[in-house]
Amino acid sequence: MTILGDDKEVRLRDAAFRYLDTLGHTKLVSQQDLASFVFEGESIRLMAPQQGIWKPRQLQAALSMRTVYAADPARRPYEDEIGPDRFLRYKWRGENPKQFENRALRLAMQRGLPLIWFQGIGPGLYLPSYPVYLAAEEPEAHQFVVAFDVESLALRRDLLEREPELVRAYAERVVQQRLHQRVFRERVLLAYESRCAICNLQHRELLDAAHVITDAAGGQPTVTNGIAMCKIHHAAYDADIFGIAPDYRIGVRADVLEESDGPTLRYALQAIDQSVIQLPRQRRARPDPTLLDIRWCKFHAGPRQKLNSEVVELTRSANSYLPKRLAVATFCTDTDGGETG
Repeated sequence: MTILGDDKEVRLRDAAFRYLDTLGHTKLVSQQDLASFVFEGESIRLMAPQQGIWKPRQLQAALSMRTVYAADPARRPYEDEIGPDRFLRYKWRGENPKQFENRALRLAMQRGLPLIWFQGIGPGLYLPSYPVYLAAEEPEAHQFVVAFDVESLALRRDLLEREPELVRAYAERVVQQRLHQRVFRERVLLAYESRCAICNLQHRELLDAAHVITDAAGGQPTVTNGIAMCKIHHAAYDADIFGIAPDYRIGVRADVLEESDGPTLRYALQAIDQSVIQLPRQRRARPDPTLLDIRWCKFHAGPRQKLNSEVVELTRSANSYLPKRLAVATFCTDTDGGETG
């Protein structure tokens, strides 16, 4: 066995990244998928069989790290792993800085070597993110700071003290694009068995994970805030052409039901009115009715939404000056003039 120096370590990592590319950059991988990697005639494991940090015996520095699958679909990924600078953290193994795997990660950081981060999506299934870099170490918290590209690595090093808001904004955007959105999509599609909840389309490349409550509105990247949809239905849902009630019933906007156009309008949109979405087998992976209710209210507000919001805000303002027994009730008014408290 030969211990590889810096030059070969870099070449091996480049070969590993190219191998993962051949599997499909967005594809979920298993231990079996990774077993075929060969570098210069020698099979090399890319992910640890059990522990999180992996350093093959041929290398001096760590090659990959792993985050295990969380079985609870309502759990927010990485809840405790984002720092005030908006960079993700990766915990040491244990609390001993001299522990073997911790030293291997530290060496990768010191040499600026890229790593692979395997994110657990389902039992035995992982989404690989690569290349990622270790930007710093926080020994008091037993963790490393992770950068998802060389630009954020450089920004944190050069501008964190002078332009902290710029660094935070860039890091947040990169983490959202390269990790959270990808993990969210894969977990939602897995829950829905890679089929559209509206029309049952099963072409995975044409499927998205639609948010019930959007990122901009504070929605979380959890399975219970997502619904698998084909691209047509995702776009229509985001445009409020149809809504989904808390009982999972679909309602198509009245003006769309009255339109006359081609078969796409008739069969893809008008025909789904009053149908029920297809749900995940696992009950706890189904859309949260409370979140659906919030979105359903917004859908029913339609053109009145801005006016309704202003009325609610004025009512709240008035209530702040009134005794509690005289406070005015606020309502979400639907398009038929009815009121729901």
